[in-house]
Amino acid sequence: MTTLTDKVAIVTGGASGIGRATALLFARQGAAVVVADLDAPGAAKVVGEIEAEGGRAVAVRTDVASEADCERAVRTAVETFGGLHVLFNNAGIIRRTTALDITADEWDRVMAVNVRSVFLMCKHAIPAMKDGGSIVNTGSGWGLKGGGNAISYCASKAAVVNMTRALAIDHAKAGIRVNSVNPGDTDTPMLREEARQLSEDWAAFAADAADRPMGRAGSPDEIAQAVLFLASDAASYVTGAALVVDGGGLA
Repeated sequence: MTTLTDKVAIVTGGASGIGRATALLFARQGAAVVVADLDAPGAAKVVGEIEAEGGRAVAVRTDVASEADCERAVRTAVETFGGLHVLFNNAGIIRRTTALDITADEWDRVMAVNVRSVFLMCKHAIPAMKDGGSIVNTGSGWGLKGGGNAISYCASKAAVVNMTRALAIDHAKAGIRVNSVNPGDTDTPMLREEARQLSEDWAAFAADAADRPMGRAGSPDEIAQAVLFLASDAASYVTGAALVVDGGGLA
């Protein structure tokens, strides 16, 4: 039921971390994948990995805060592979600051990459999903509860979670399901960037990230499996849901 044979998928933020793991998994499950990322060489590298395994993929340099770039990513999927069935809105950034420390420009950039991008990608992807489809948006545990020194990130991910619900309501009759996956701390380049921004030793930061019932941070591959479930027919009656994948941290 989790096969994506003959499906076409777009993965934003597909050059690294959860996006890369999901792009590879989608391809292994039969999907043709558009790897969309601002990091064009990184996206091309992921395409190379997919093709080396016999899959189909194309890279598109995409600034997800740009409407023209979002429209181009969707157009590339349709023109290259003949349609669009799955959209994984995964691109995101974090700024570890309080309201007193963040600048207005930094706030706007977090909102542009984390929230505006989801709106723009959905705006252009939904009309291309002629036979229905599945949209998965990356939220966060901090989109469901608060966190320290991360005001813009918490606000942006809360917006993603509730925008997901609104999209699910609006487009269910078109056969389009919309859900959010909400990871806890996951061993990705972004997690290491958080430690750098906070000027914390990585070993100590990683130990704190592992402070949850399962005693460890997640892996990108584990989050990708949850995304695959939501994207696939295995989740055919799931829409508007906020799936938490965090080793029990939110619990």
